[in-house]
Amino acid sequence: MTHAEIEVLIKLGISAVLGLVIGLEREIKRKPVGLKTSLVISIVSCLLTIVSIESAYMFPGSDSVNITMDPLRLAAQIVSGIGFLGAGVILRRGNDSISGLTTAAMIWGAAGIGIAVGAGFFLEAIAGVTLLIISVEFMPYLMGLIGPKQLREKEIRLQLKVREKKNIADIITHIKKEKISIKTIRIKDLEEGDQLVQLIITVHFKRLTTDVYYAVSDIDGVGNVEIENLH
Repeated sequence: MTHAEIEVLIKLGISAVLGLVIGLEREIKRKPVGLKTSLVISIVSCLLTIVSIESAYMFPGSDSVNITMDPLRLAAQIVSGIGFLGAGVILRRGNDSISGLTTAAMIWGAAGIGIAVGAGFFLEAIAGVTLLIISVEFMPYLMGLIGPKQLREKEIRLQLKVREKKNIADIITHIKKEKISIKTIRIKDLEEGDQLVQLIITVHFKRLTTDVYYAVSDIDGVGNVEIENLH
């Protein structure tokens, strides 16, 4: 086995390990793109980058034909092509909230790590994965502790059935007294005479969703309560 072949195997091995790290992070969180997908993306991106670089110097040309090739021609297509996979994991829920953006970004990141390894930037790729995991896992927690107030809050969708129309203003006042901030309010008349009040609220990120449910359910005039944590 030649030195060049050994170097290719080392690159593929490193890209597999780094892809494994990214895949494990997604797998632990039970996200759509897990271990196998991240491994495939990282390894194949590395392989295509190696092929792109090596093939650029396999055809040096002659006196009559001058062949010039971009060493990273294939690698450039990986960056745009991986967007199809990323788009497939971005979902729009029924409540108009968007999920899957972080997973899509991690797919793009896995491809970038594979390209970096394939091009021979081992230290940069390892540093990239390290910073990637720190950014996804630890930075949100750190910002929740020392960051702006908005980063220490979580959004909750709240849906209430109110028996009397005149009670809506008092109910809103009582909700605010429970240290709950209201972002949006939507009121809809129901056929049976009740009113449906839909709220997007924010509370401290450590506050349990069940605690919010109990606090709102105990307010006079509130009938059925539906609650959903948006994060």
